[in-house]
Amino acid sequence: METAITKIVSDEARENARPASPDQPRNDLPDTEASIFDAYSQAVVRGVESVAPSVVRIEVTKKLQTAQGPGAGAGSGSGFIISPDGLMLTNSHVVHGAASIGVVLRDGRRPDAVLIGEDPESDLAVLRVYAPNLAPVKFADSSRLRVGQLAIAIGSPYGFEATVTAGDVSALGRSLRSHTGRLMDDIIQTDAALNPGNSGGPLVDSRGEVIGVNTAMILPAQGICFAIGSNTAQLITGWLVKEGRVRRSYVGIAGQTTPIHARLRRHYRLAQDRGVLVVGVEPGSPARLAGLREGDIVIAFKGQPIAGVDELLRKLVASEIGVASVLTVIRHTEKLELQVVPEELSAHVQNDE
Repeated sequence: METAITKIVSDEARENARPASPDQPRNDLPDTEASIFDAYSQAVVRGVESVAPSVVRIEVTKKLQTAQGPGAGAGSGSGFIISPDGLMLTNSHVVHGAASIGVVLRDGRRPDAVLIGEDPESDLAVLRVYAPNLAPVKFADSSRLRVGQLAIAIGSPYGFEATVTAGDVSALGRSLRSHTGRLMDDIIQTDAALNPGNSGGPLVDSRGEVIGVNTAMILPAQGICFAIGSNTAQLITGWLVKEGRVRRSYVGIAGQTTPIHARLRRHYRLAQDRGVLVVGVEPGSPARLAGLREGDIVIAFKGQPIAGVDELLRKLVASEIGVASVLTVIRHTEKLELQVVPEELSAHVQNDE
């Protein structure tokens, strides 16, 4: 015969065995799991609250040429305030060619904004916003990033303001083509979801410090997104604020990466197995004046091995403008050293060397 105490114990056992209601909070998580989840949530919230007041939505109109004649198109993106006096950072492709640029601050204000300068090669642009009481971000040192650390993206994808996504730093030191075709280095890969409209917004760490500028995603893929490192962004920003552009040098060749024959590598004791095959030389260019010809293979610049087109582009920085440098090439089977004086890369010069 069931006693009263036995009945009470049985009833409690049956009650505890019932599945929890979806609306009923679960209190049976181990303390360690609950604390980890809470710590992660707190880190995201802390990062968002620190930087969200600095993030803005950008609205642009662009002139378009259609089959019916001239027209206008609308676009949007994101950006963030980087100084108390209204300097703002975003992507070049967000504002490039814009007929008008409008910004919407977190508090709803729509102040005037002007483009200070842009650099399509690095896909960065600086604007100035004319408004009081602005909250600038803090930059982190992107050279200290580690794969696996928290990464939080904030922006206005598809016009949805202050949208937050969180993930990890998936990889470091990636290379990515800009819209001009030039290779951008030291790119951060993250699985924090980005969508159209996120471009130009900040990628931040758990302290709310900016580690990158969100710039691209691979549309067919999931969780493969990219940001320009904060150190690169600060360097380019300095040039844009100072001069409105970033100066680079060029030599005036069209080239492609090509393998170097094993016999030539052994004969000249080359460290690399590839070089740059010259497939075209611009008339009147530094390369033409230096004596470069189609069919030459560039293997070194100022004594530093060149194993591909992108390595040559990396060497052609502003400090090389007007500086006589030795370009080492292989012509047929002969190794030559030609003196070249790089010139400044102007807006009308195509970036195809």
